[in-house]
Amino acid sequence: MKSAAYSFEWLAIAVFLLATVLFVYVSLAVGAVIRPRQPSVDKLRIYECGEPTIGSAWIRYNIRFYTVALVFLIFDVETVFLFPVVRVFRWFVENGAGFVAFVEILGFLAVLVVGLIYAWRFGNLDWLKDAEFGLMPVTRAAGGESKELPTTTPPRKVD
Repeated sequence: MKSAAYSFEWLAIAVFLLATVLFVYVSLAVGAVIRPRQPSVDKLRIYECGEPTIGSAWIRYNIRFYTVALVFLIFDVETVFLFPVVRVFRWFVENGAGFVAFVEILGFLAVLVVGLIYAWRFGNLDWLKDAEFGLMPVTRAAGGESKELPTTTPPRKVD
């Protein structure tokens, strides 16, 4: 009896694997049949956020955009992790583990605060650190006037 149930489980796995492989190859075959052979010029044009592109795609982005996005992502995910703990905190108190749960929540928040202080200390939250508007790197000339540095690389030659 145990052997029949065991065989049925392996048969179910085999059926799901076969269905997965069939789904992939059938999707590729249908796509090859209905996809246009020569896409139009409009289809080959770069499309970003509904706006036509202006200038070269080879610009240098300030690393600050990346660090602020990472800091936001870290704090966003960590905040989401707090909600389930707060939701069951009363259960911990009723079962005599309230102090332990509270200390763990405080430790978790302390790590977040240390991360925030670190990001703040090293200027990862300051948009106006290098330039007047944080968009272009600025260098000061000897006379005091500011001069914008180029932020794009020249376009590459395509043969």
